[in-house]
Amino acid sequence: MADRGCPLEAVPLPAEVRESLAELELELSEGDITQKGYEKKRAKLLARYIPLIQGVDPSLQAENRIPAPSQTTAAVPKQQKPRPTSSRDERFRSDVHTEAVQAALAKYKERKMPMPSKRRSVLVHSSVETYTPPADVHSAPPDVTTGLGELSHREHPQLASVRGVARGYSGSVLETAGGVPVNSRVSSKIQQLLNTLKRPKRPPLKEFFVDDFEELLEVQQPDPNQPKPEGSQMVVLRGEPLAVGVPWPPSLLAALQQWGTTQPKAPCLTALDTAGKAVYTLTYGKLWSRSLKLAYTLLNKLTSKNEPLLKPGDRVALVFPNSDPVMFMVAFYGCLLADLVPVPIEVPLTRKDAGSQQVGFLLGSCGVALALTTDACQKGLPKAQTGEVATFKGWPPLSWLVIDGKHLTKPPKDWHPQTQDAGAGTAYIEYKTSKEGSTVGVTVSHASLLAQCQALTQACGYSEAETLTNVLDFKRDAGLWHGVLTSVMNRMHVISIPYALMKVNPLSWIQKVCSYKARAALVKSRDMHWSLLAQRGQRDVSLSSLRVLIVADGANPWSISSCDAFLNVFQSRGLRPEVICPCATSPEALTVAIRRPPDLGGPPPKKAVLSMNGLSFGVIRVDTEEKLSVLTVQDVGQVLPGADVCVVKVEGAPYLCKTDEVGEVCVSSSTTGTAYYGLLGITKSVFETVPVTAGGMPVSDRPFTRTGLLGFIGPDNLVFVVGKLDGLMVVGVRRHSADDIVATALAVEPMKFVYRGR
Repeated sequence: MADRGCPLEAVPLPAEVRESLAELELELSEGDITQKGYEKKRAKLLARYIPLIQGVDPSLQAENRIPAPSQTTAAVPKQQKPRPTSSRDERFRSDVHTEAVQAALAKYKERKMPMPSKRRSVLVHSSVETYTPPADVHSAPPDVTTGLGELSHREHPQLASVRGVARGYSGSVLETAGGVPVNSRVSSKIQQLLNTLKRPKRPPLKEFFVDDFEELLEVQQPDPNQPKPEGSQMVVLRGEPLAVGVPWPPSLLAALQQWGTTQPKAPCLTALDTAGKAVYTLTYGKLWSRSLKLAYTLLNKLTSKNEPLLKPGDRVALVFPNSDPVMFMVAFYGCLLADLVPVPIEVPLTRKDAGSQQVGFLLGSCGVALALTTDACQKGLPKAQTGEVATFKGWPPLSWLVIDGKHLTKPPKDWHPQTQDAGAGTAYIEYKTSKEGSTVGVTVSHASLLAQCQALTQACGYSEAETLTNVLDFKRDAGLWHGVLTSVMNRMHVISIPYALMKVNPLSWIQKVCSYKARAALVKSRDMHWSLLAQRGQRDVSLSSLRVLIVADGANPWSISSCDAFLNVFQSRGLRPEVICPCATSPEALTVAIRRPPDLGGPPPKKAVLSMNGLSFGVIRVDTEEKLSVLTVQDVGQVLPGADVCVVKVEGAPYLCKTDEVGEVCVSSSTTGTAYYGLLGITKSVFETVPVTAGGMPVSDRPFTRTGLLGFIGPDNLVFVVGKLDGLMVVGVRRHSADDIVATALAVEPMKFVYRGR
């Protein structure tokens, strides 16, 4: 039978016995007989046939269970001889039997069948109680594989396997290996019902998996032996005041006008080609006159539907290559004179560049409708079929203006630009790319721009007519602040070295320091590293003229190795140790700290050998250099004049850190950026932070700007930076810095292995 019978079609039982079994099944299903009575009567009926079905009935043999019916294996004892194929015929079939089977199955369907807890075939673990007669060979061939593996670890009577049916076989009788024929002519509806009863219901998806999700949500308990900060709560560090009595100009544009009219022939900027030759020197007179032309053209000669295309305060994109500092400088100051806001960006190389798409989002959010460029740069931009500059993916519609001399209009003599005192209005917007790849614009006001130039002049000791060699990108960060802004305020001469030249000749910046007797140089640690590799055989170079060598990425842990190696090689060529001045910068806070030359009263430089284990818990622990699991960092000098600095906890509310604790450096100064353009939410959290003491009291009535730099304040009020918030990786309760991973790789690369503990 379907639920508790054996494979009766495979056993030669008389018709009356089969009918009696069917009646018993009906009585059991209708509740007319108990399970115990059913098993007793059934055993009595089958007693004389036990040798044929040994091991089948659970009531007769509980331990030796036959596998699932999908195996369709016939239980034939070894001593049983196969019967002739034609011996079955129709002797064991009757209408009464068929009706009894159908009635029993109808009752069986109403009973709830227990389902497995996981998605596995119920056939594998069920006994012959769930056996069903085989279907017609056309529609449901017997499964001879499912559950066979179970037979090997259980004690079963020896079973005969079912031979597969040959292709094209259309008969209605299957033959077992023992030769016993199995009649398969069963109603298709009954077979469909039986197949449905055999098929397990699909359990919920979550039952397929046994994971440790609950364990993952458990909060990791802190190690009782982990180092904890033990120092006192830090106090706000105040920088030196801005010099009093110095005749600072009222604005940067006023300084430009002064030098452009009183010192028109003084060199302002010299551009070099890829061979190292000076291709053009821009004088202060030329910078002033060309900027005036551009300002007048932007305000008076550009129209759209008979209306001015631009009005004061509008944003304008500056698209200039790194090899053309002269035209960039003219465009930048021309926008300032026209009271427009320059937004310097990189030159797009392809129409669908991914980074260019993010820049397009910035331009769109800033409402940029006009881009300034040069004739040579425009010719290199991707073009549409009309010959015009192509529309780049994600960019807003732009008009392009070439600012070469022939395209500008000379202003009337009675036209004068606005060079009023610096105010709170936006001077320019500098782009910043976050670690997620998004691009935002940091706004810098006219007041911040002027304060930054004054603070850098005082910190670096810049004086009028000094020469500065600049290797950095002049469109942003320290390259812009020193090489385009502060230099103009002090009438300095900047030698701008294109990076294409540095790739060909890494010593070019040193050679220009020698030839121009430069007093200042602006580089990154990579430039020092490359020049070390190329300096062999160069005996005629001298760095004795340098009084300040600014290392713009001095906040990175690996910069100390470049500085030390560079000093070891070039100290014999006139380089003084006190000349090297690392600094720390941030797009939001601009210059955070810079080491002072000794002649300006700066303390001697310091190094810190810190335990990596302590740093991973945000704690400062001094260690010894002999160990491999230490990080050696150098100071990045003192905070800028007029600035207040504190260090706050990385997570949660901005509580002040303890003196031996690593946190995020925050700056309160008139030299920082003012906002993320158009993004009020994150502007408030970054540019308007209010640090508080452990008791919850604000440390100042002025807001602070988060710098994104991780560090602490060391001896002599020197700032130390050990990483960046964007590069912070937290594993469990421990912190790791991406910068330190780079530093480790650079430090151990020659030996081809990484020290344990780093």
